[in-house]
Amino acid sequence: MLSVETRQAVHPEHAKTLDTAGLRRHFLAENMFKSGEIRLIYTHYDRFVMGGAVPAGAQLTLDKVEETKTPSFLDRREMGVVNIGDTGTVSAGGETYTLNRGDVLYLGAGSGPVTFGGNGRFYITSCPAHRSLPARLVTLADSKEVKLGAVETSNKRTINQFIHPLVMESCQLVLGYTTLEDGSVWNTMPAHVHDRRMEAYLYFGMEESSRVLHLMGEPQETRHLFIANEEGAISPPWSVHSGAGIGTYTFIWAMAGDNVDYTDMEFVQPAALR
Repeated sequence: MLSVETRQAVHPEHAKTLDTAGLRRHFLAENMFKSGEIRLIYTHYDRFVMGGAVPAGAQLTLDKVEETKTPSFLDRREMGVVNIGDTGTVSAGGETYTLNRGDVLYLGAGSGPVTFGGNGRFYITSCPAHRSLPARLVTLADSKEVKLGAVETSNKRTINQFIHPLVMESCQLVLGYTTLEDGSVWNTMPAHVHDRRMEAYLYFGMEESSRVLHLMGEPQETRHLFIANEEGAISPPWSVHSGAGIGTYTFIWAMAGDNVDYTDMEFVQPAALR
């Protein structure tokens, strides 16, 4: 029912030497959503965890995870859960929350075992937390909406901020998602880096045959990953994270690190990329 994969941190000098298979092995998050299972990827970037839970009408419980060496997974962690499937439930701390597609649930440290139910496809993000904060269900209507980009630059998009200082309090987890408008393909361009935080992407809402060309690497040493629906990218603090897709897609961004300042980033203009 539970499987955990560990990803070690990669130095940028090492990343320059990796071939396509090596880049995908270290930075591509795949096979996270399997019916009847919880699958997690435990990274050594700010001890961030990403993964999926697919209860398929039954129930799946996330409790002890050997990699954290705590009695229960959320003893010293906070969690953000996004439902990217049909309606489902998440139970923790004596409460049961109903999540429709696109809803986000925040669970604070000390929430105890987490049980996933119904027909949801739950994307899980988690990072260490220094104190316990109240659980909160954040719907799309509760999120902070930001419109960016333009048709002329093929990046007209809507950002919805959920676990974010303008919406609610967390320890270090920041999470939201970005939806491209019809005819726009570029996300997060101009690209940027933020040395104080790592970031992870999950791409979803794509046709089976579609792909996103995800850019990563140091600004003057870019690399790329071709990413399919419900796959993600692990982005180290030294790496840009940007991309362009074939057709409609949405991506969930989640960050952990020194601060929760969404605008704390160093932009890299296209002319400076190599």
